[in-house]
Amino acid sequence: MLAEAVSHPYALWLTLGGLLLAAEMLGTGGYLLWSGISAVTVGLLSWILPLPWEWQGATFALLTMVAAFLWFRWIQRSNRQKAPTTLNQRGSQMVGLHLTLNETLVNGLGHVNIGDSSWRVQADNDLPTGSEVVVVAVEGITLRITPTSFHTTSKQ
Repeated sequence: MLAEAVSHPYALWLTLGGLLLAAEMLGTGGYLLWSGISAVTVGLLSWILPLPWEWQGATFALLTMVAAFLWFRWIQRSNRQKAPTTLNQRGSQMVGLHLTLNETLVNGLGHVNIGDSSWRVQADNDLPTGSEVVVVAVEGITLRITPTSFHTTSKQ
């Protein structure tokens, strides 16, 4: 078996590449993909050009490092282009929300019902019941609000 691997090294590289790609399909998240592609590439190169083992190993290592570096750069660039998400940040999702106060704010503090939840709200001054307000920020668990007459832009 060893003699066959020495006489047909491309079969070893193609098998290794296939195993790495199959292992990648089990869910490693992209880590074995580039090693598998590099092994398949070395297998195809050694099939076309008879390279010594040292060159095959060096080519595999170099291709793996280059592919991993390019993948890392691509992931970095795609992450920079994505807009920040407010997924699972309910307070941040409420910025720009228009509300009607159902209780008077005393000393600028009160509560408002949003859906089935009660949220603490804070304004710069007291506001009467029925005032139209907009959420402008979230400070911890408190929604910072301003009357809609002072807020010029609205979130749709």
